[in-house]
Amino acid sequence: MSDIAPVAIPQKRLSRALVFLFALACGISVANLYYSQPVLGSIAKSFHASSATVGLIVTFGQIGFAIGLAFILPLGDILPRRWLVPSVLMITFVGLVISAFAPSVTVLVSITFIVGLGSVAAQLLVPMAASLSDDHERGRVVGMVMSGLLLGILLARSVSGVIAQLSSWRVVYVIAALMTLILAVVLQRLLPHEVERPHVRYRALLASAVHYFMTEALLRRRGVFGALSFGAFSVFWTTMAFLLSGAPYHYNDLTIGLFGLIGAAGALCANFAGRWADRRWTKPTTLVFTSLIAVSFLALWWGRHNLAMIIVGILLLDIGVQGLHVTNQSLIYRLAPHARSRINSAYMVCYFVGGALGSWLGSMTYEHFHWTGVCVLGAAIAIVATGLAVIDSLSKTPHPSPSGSSPQPAASSAR
Repeated sequence: MSDIAPVAIPQKRLSRALVFLFALACGISVANLYYSQPVLGSIAKSFHASSATVGLIVTFGQIGFAIGLAFILPLGDILPRRWLVPSVLMITFVGLVISAFAPSVTVLVSITFIVGLGSVAAQLLVPMAASLSDDHERGRVVGMVMSGLLLGILLARSVSGVIAQLSSWRVVYVIAALMTLILAVVLQRLLPHEVERPHVRYRALLASAVHYFMTEALLRRRGVFGALSFGAFSVFWTTMAFLLSGAPYHYNDLTIGLFGLIGAAGALCANFAGRWADRRWTKPTTLVFTSLIAVSFLALWWGRHNLAMIIVGILLLDIGVQGLHVTNQSLIYRLAPHARSRINSAYMVCYFVGGALGSWLGSMTYEHFHWTGVCVLGAAIAIVATGLAVIDSLSKTPHPSPSGSSPQPAASSAR
């Protein structure tokens, strides 16, 4: 099959200010997927809905995000991201405005799909930052940008809880919409210009992304790791509000939202994970990160009656998931420098399909088997990931070097 010819991207060192802009933009963009999590209890009360029904808000957002990753993200390889990213953010803006005034839980669940679809803007920016960075610092740059993205995920929960406690969950969506609108305007003005992209038919672009997934074993493996880790992550964060709003805690939205701050260690770990990936320590770190995810659910299970163990569990879970995610992305970006948006699309579809399934299974499990069932489910997913990491660590197949010098037969055959 034919593929898109590599596009020469000028290799220049990114300024600290530009890296900060990328990190900030990623954080604000992806936060829109997570504002709902700490206020699910309040939304359930507002609409007199069950935890399983309200849990679909998170699930549909992640499904929308996965669809955006599959059908919007590959456009980053052929269209100027300076206008593509703001355009996608406007989709999110519209969805957030409608969410703020949703008359029923059905409307809110449905429109969350649109919010998720537009939140893919964050993943358009990550490969752009990787393309603008030098080979020897790509892991560090990706780690810094991902730190901003991960802080956005974590702080979204805290900000949402504070705003909801002071006003209502609807105001959370109003403020999120205003922030998204401002971000779209700023990025349209400040994102750097890119070289002219080749003219490629959209169908061929999507087929190329599928081709990379089918032919690159490393991409498939890392997609599985991503799906399992984010599935376990979503099992916990989708159900956490139900646990903490009930006995024995009875916490309000503000307190529940503050638990997002505990996971800040995961964002800090992202930067270290990027540096370790530059040193080619990816196999041992993968095993360590998956093991941390598995162990975290033991602490979280203990935490059903012990606040300290909940905190320990969140720390371990976030460090494991975010560290593994940065390791995965640092590796896959070495496969085909001219197709990073498509490579990222294939990986992130796997990632958020896993997250959507984790959210759905988590909310259903909590409905029928309560917190113990949630922890068993999360631990089982993490144990599978750890087993695959053991197999990968014993494999003699080398991971590609930061310069991308390892053989890439799939990319070559595609041209």
